[in-house]
Amino acid sequence: MSSNEATATVGVTNESQPKLPTRIGWALVIGPACWLGPYVGTSVTLLPAKIQQLAPNDKVTLVATFSAVAMVVATIANILAGALSDITRTKHGKRTPWIVICSILSGVLLWLLSAAPNIPVLLGVWAVYQAVLNAVVAPMIAQLSDRVAPRWRGTISSFYGIGMAFGNYGSGIIASQFLGNVGTGIQVLAAFAVIGGILSAVIAKEPSNLDEPRAEFSLDTLKQNFMFPTKNCRDYYLALAGKILMVTGQYVIVGYQLYIFTDYMKLDDKATAGSVSIMSVILMITGIVFCAIAGPLADKFHRLKAPVAVTTIMLGVGAFFPFIEAKPWTMLAYALVAGIGMGAYNAVDGALNVAVLPDPKTAAKDLGIINMANTLGQVFGPMIAAGVINILGYRAIFPAETIICVIGGLLIMMIKRVK
Repeated sequence: MSSNEATATVGVTNESQPKLPTRIGWALVIGPACWLGPYVGTSVTLLPAKIQQLAPNDKVTLVATFSAVAMVVATIANILAGALSDITRTKHGKRTPWIVICSILSGVLLWLLSAAPNIPVLLGVWAVYQAVLNAVVAPMIAQLSDRVAPRWRGTISSFYGIGMAFGNYGSGIIASQFLGNVGTGIQVLAAFAVIGGILSAVIAKEPSNLDEPRAEFSLDTLKQNFMFPTKNCRDYYLALAGKILMVTGQYVIVGYQLYIFTDYMKLDDKATAGSVSIMSVILMITGIVFCAIAGPLADKFHRLKAPVAVTTIMLGVGAFFPFIEAKPWTMLAYALVAGIGMGAYNAVDGALNVAVLPDPKTAAKDLGIINMANTLGQVFGPMIAAGVINILGYRAIFPAETIICVIGGLLIMMIKRVK
């Protein structure tokens, strides 16, 4: 899969894992479905709806503000949680305690979010939720590096991608049913966060790591475990930059999906709920199908870079449809193209990220930094969209996504270590 394959393996080699680790695979379907689903369902649909209830005249600017606060908190939390999880030693392993405890806390915070009476409280709870959520995400994805041999990473990455598809798009189906009762909708998603996080950890059944050696505390140890990598990291940062641009491009549209239907396409509440639901179904089905296909194919042909780059560009191509006409069918066409692209992307993106890790000993921290791309993109996208909408109107956000995604795809193609 890569010229650095042996270096990228932490404790698991192709020889020691002759069979596909399906137990970990199923855990990585449930896990991301149940952290990403509540997050996306809230941030994309129910949080904007609640902001609209509390401050309708300032909703566009406030969505961008909430995204900016989320970016700052989540960026710090991702690195710290990943690094602390790397050095955690318990009888339940180093990832499980973080996943279980922080899944429970994220559910509690979502419940508090549902009851927030004003914008300042809503913003404060949202910020704390971002910190806790990212303490679930970084340890969870690190299991791909910890416990999966290189020969299976494309396939197990596709399990993770299928979970992301369920979470990303299934959440839209659920959230759209609660536009008239936002608080209850957020509470339903909170229950998914708690149950799914615990269930994922139980299925993964991480072994004890109490016998794993502890590094002596020193300045070098601190730098290794908590700082951005500085050696053997050219491809790592290209993967990071490409992912940031892909997610940014996606959230230029997705971050304002609700307002695109209501303000750009002039739909009423009932038509908006129906359109969001149909769009989510299309994204979910295409995402799952193409994710299931792409991962095993990547393992068979030993190709990761090109699929990630091409699917990133596909996302930008889909944005042409709603640019052409302000009609609901164009967003459904976008959903079809984007769903195919995102499904294939999610299947191989995780394996690509593991293949470009600078140091497998700090896998969770370095994957946590790469995962910042999700957070940063989900923040930059709405911020860029808000600026474009305020200056040029809604129609201009669609070519903006195209440009961003094309640049992201080209950066990924510049990676040298992986085919």
